[in-house]
Amino acid sequence: SERTPNLCHLSPVGSHFIEELNEAGGIPAVMKEIAKKGLLKTDLMTVTGKTIEENLADAEIKDPEIIRSIDNPYSETGGIAALFGNLAPDGCVVKRAAVAPEMLVHKGPARVFDSEEDAIKAIWDQKIKAGDVVVIRYEGPKGGPGMREMLSPTSAIIGSGLGSSVALITDGRFSGATRGAAIGHVSPEAAIGGPIGLLEEGDIISINISEHKIEVELSDEELEKRKVKWKPRQPKITTSYLARYSKLVSSGTSGAVLS
Repeated sequence: SERTPNLCHLSPVGSHFIEELNEAGGIPAVMKEIAKKGLLKTDLMTVTGKTIEENLADAEIKDPEIIRSIDNPYSETGGIAALFGNLAPDGCVVKRAAVAPEMLVHKGPARVFDSEEDAIKAIWDQKIKAGDVVVIRYEGPKGGPGMREMLSPTSAIIGSGLGSSVALITDGRFSGATRGAAIGHVSPEAAIGGPIGLLEEGDIISINISEHKIEVELSDEELEKRKVKWKPRQPKITTSYLARYSKLVSSGTSGAVLS
């Protein structure tokens, strides 16, 4: 992502739609453009019986605003960024291209919720204010179980007019429809005692997407003290396949796969 330019701004980030991308030359035109920067192995064989280079021979950009050239990208870096810090030692992910410029750097008090539903209710009840950092935890691979998508709370934040003033972090996940300062896949997750599970209401969280950092303003000693007091929660589901999944699934940082 750090070396791949962003050539398209499709909804919900931009005003163009997937059918317009298709009419402007489609994915082949995008591939041909990024190949100019050496980002594709164009000599590889494909199922057409031709190499990637041969498949892209006739591709062209028909609308330079929808598909920009490699020399005129929307940004020099790709759409996502990985952040690290004492709040996410194993990392977390944000769709950088969908974050308002004023939210690339943000600091605010944690508003802590142990489920997606509780967070949504607080947002709609207008309990979340500008500057807050909404924390939704116990929604990771083990805690969910299954790493539920947090599209509803981000939509509620945007719908409440807080998209440019409130950040959201979670050990759950997001889809391509998300926009705003929505940071997901926080690892280690709360269900295994990750730092996100040690947060308390009002803790100050500092986010710097440009520098790939996410921190809670607590000392190592304080975090360790809270870790000693932390106790694992009873799994939400204790029978059948999801119970097996919750028990055996790996961290989101390694793909949330069964071991």
